[in-house]
Amino acid sequence: MEDSTAIMQAEQRMIRHTVATVVYRGSKTLRDAPKAFETFRIRPNARAPVEILAHLGDLFDWALSIAKGEESWHDSRPLAWEQEIDRFYSSVKAFDEYLAQHVSLACSPDKLFQGPIADALTHVGQLAMLRRLCGVPIRGENYFKADIAVGQVGPVQPTPVREFD
Repeated sequence: MEDSTAIMQAEQRMIRHTVATVVYRGSKTLRDAPKAFETFRIRPNARAPVEILAHLGDLFDWALSIAKGEESWHDSRPLAWEQEIDRFYSSVKAFDEYLAQHVSLACSPDKLFQGPIADALTHVGQLAMLRRLCGVPIRGENYFKADIAVGQVGPVQPTPVREFD
């Protein structure tokens, strides 16, 4: 029994580290974004950054519902940019806090990763790409060297260790 508890805690720690990575990378795309970025579209039917950000909030709400065994999806209508930023951080925080309790998950950590978390990583990459296309790219970074820590899921993130152009 002790071994299974240790394995469960290690798996949840890895999920929490991945979520902290999503937030670290996502924060870079949100920090100092110009007003024009919020609604920038590469074509008329493509999602704007504010819509992607709303989707990220939905993904972490969904992840929490899955972890609790109460799977529920909501396709939220985007709020104002600053409200969506706040919602992103609060939805991630709620999910991370649940994982930090070391409760048994209603699904495997693998499923959480392959569904909402991997999707969130994809959308953070889209935001980074859209920043570049909008003419305000974020600086590249050696993320291996970044000071990403479990539980560090708020808007205050560490200073990058090794950025490049």
